[in-house]
Amino acid sequence: MLFKYIHLQIFCSQWGFIHWLQNHLLPCPFKYLTGVDCPGCGFQRAIVALLQGDLHKSFALYPPAIPLLFFFAYGIADSYFKLDTPKSTIKKTLFMIMGSIVLVSYGIKLWELYGHYKTSAWAMMWL
Repeated sequence: MLFKYIHLQIFCSQWGFIHWLQNHLLPCPFKYLTGVDCPGCGFQRAIVALLQGDLHKSFALYPPAIPLLFFFAYGIADSYFKLDTPKSTIKKTLFMIMGSIVLVSYGIKLWELYGHYKTSAWAMMWL
């Protein structure tokens, strides 16, 4: 009986934290100023979806979220256990791969978002 009560209390406190987190996400200043998503827009919502256990929704919101979490975990482990030596290029290579994943994801997002603008201003002059 006590174990079920503790399990219920942990579940409710976790749900309360996730609910609080959903209502207190940081706004994106780049999107606020320009009206266009930045390369990191969606990361916070993807992390909340991961905390809820929804992997598909997390990937749909921001595809690089899971690889970025692994990269951050490697960085933390490297700071404690010195996994990367100065001659080794593991961290630099991972950094380049993560940057590429973020930029490709951002390019795909912009392509889908603004793909309906097929005509240019030059083509509109001749109509």
